[in-house]
Amino acid sequence: MKQLIEERQGESAARCGHTPVLHAPPVLPVHEGDCEIEGQRVRFAQHALVFLEGDPADRIFQVVDGAVMLYKLLPDGRRQVVELLGPGDIFGLSFKPSFDSSAETLTPTLVTSFERTAVERSPNFLARLNRCVQSQICALHEHAVLLGRKSALERVASFLMRFVPLHICPTHHGREQLFATIRLSMTRQEIADYLGLTIETVSRAFSELRRRGIVSLERQDEVKINHVCGICRLTGTH
Repeated sequence: MKQLIEERQGESAARCGHTPVLHAPPVLPVHEGDCEIEGQRVRFAQHALVFLEGDPADRIFQVVDGAVMLYKLLPDGRRQVVELLGPGDIFGLSFKPSFDSSAETLTPTLVTSFERTAVERSPNFLARLNRCVQSQICALHEHAVLLGRKSALERVASFLMRFVPLHICPTHHGREQLFATIRLSMTRQEIADYLGLTIETVSRAFSELRRRGIVSLERQDEVKINHVCGICRLTGTH
C-alpha cells in the first residue's frame, strides 16, 4: 500500500513539474477575542498532492479557486474518487489523527490552510464550517445513490449534469434549455474512478450519448450538451 501511494506521489510530482508554491505571508495569528482565524494561502499546480492518506491531520483546507479530488487507494492499486471539491468547499476533516483519504488537485488550485487546533477554538469558524459540511454531506448522499443504484449511462449523465449551472436547469424555471457547454477538468480515468466504472465503460457511455445526439465531444476537455432536459432525464432522478 505504501509503495503504491509513493508511486502515485511520484507520478503527480512528475505531472505538475514543480512543488507547490507557498505564498510569502506566514500564517496569521488567531484572534482569541473575536474567535476569528486567518489561514495560509497555498497555491498548487495541476495534479499536485495536497496530502496523502495517513498523513497527520493537523490542518484543514478550503478551496479558494480551482478543483480538488479526494480518493482512496485499495492495496491492489485500484482507486476510488470519493469527492469532488470546488471553490468554497472544505476538506481535510478527520476524527482520526491522520487523514483517511488523499487529496489531489485537478487544476491549478489555490487553497487556504488552517491549523486544526485554531479551528477547534473558533466558534465563528466552526459555524461556517458546519454550513459547508451540511452541503457536502448532501452531495455525498447523492454519490452513494449513484454508486449503489444507477446504471453506467445514468452515472455519466449525472456526472455531466453536476456541471450544468442551476440557472439554466428547466426544473428551476419551468422551461427547456436547449444546450450548455461544460469544461471537464478530469481525465476519462479520473471520471471512471469517481463513478466506480472502468474507463472503457465511461467511453462507451459517452459514445452512446453522442450517438443519441444528446452531447457533442468537440474536445477532450469540453462537452457540449445539446439538450439539457434530455440528459437530465437520463440521470435516473426524474
